[in-house]
Amino acid sequence: MGVSTSSPEKGPDQGIALVTVDFPPVNALPVSGWFALADAVRAAGRDPGTRCVVLAAEGRGFNAGVDIKEIQAQGPGALVGANRGCFEAFAAVYECEVPVVAAVQGFCLGGGVGLVGNADVIVASEDAVFGLPELDRGALGAATHLARLVPQHLLRALYYTSRTVTAAELHGHGSVWRVVPPGGLRAATLELAGEIAAKDGELLRLAKAAINGIDPVDVRRSYRFEQGFTYEASVGGVADRVRDTFGRNGD
Repeated sequence: MGVSTSSPEKGPDQGIALVTVDFPPVNALPVSGWFALADAVRAAGRDPGTRCVVLAAEGRGFNAGVDIKEIQAQGPGALVGANRGCFEAFAAVYECEVPVVAAVQGFCLGGGVGLVGNADVIVASEDAVFGLPELDRGALGAATHLARLVPQHLLRALYYTSRTVTAAELHGHGSVWRVVPPGGLRAATLELAGEIAAKDGELLRLAKAAINGIDPVDVRRSYRFEQGFTYEASVGGVADRVRDTFGRNGD
């Protein structure tokens, strides 16, 4: 349980770092988990032997966002911690010195969208679904990252309704590289990561910096702006009112 980093390749110099998240039962990360994930991704990217990072998860879903129960139990301190932890984890993926490939299975919700929206490439299983149920959870945020996956009007419809979109639909929009059967997700992701890692490591790092430099949206600033409204909803009481219904309707 937690966040682990391993080297999945058989050869000694393929340069792939596999960062795996495992927080049963649904990979809803506590505050400490978000910071641990940020540290793991940053450390992997700093390693001069790494040329590609694969972000994966154990269990039936990639990520279910923040641990709502922790916030309910610990109050404002946990909310601030979750905001900061998500900010650091999303930024770590985006700013990783080498390309990050996300391997997504099952549900990818809330903070999961923040992670994959900031990844360089997404490989998904056929059962993967993506969405932001924030309005049903008394929160806001990660529209910045969903906007990197779908067109603007679809973004708004998904955000306001809390509906999800399938991996196949995202593949149609060009934001998912490949959709594969669930049993082939890890192999397909490592195959792509291996192709990336075969490039010159120094040149890959320059390429990552160059591509980030021409991004039309500053994702750190944009997401931080969103987080201000999450906090406003909290201090205004509306967040607690909505969040207190969580779990009562089979969520």
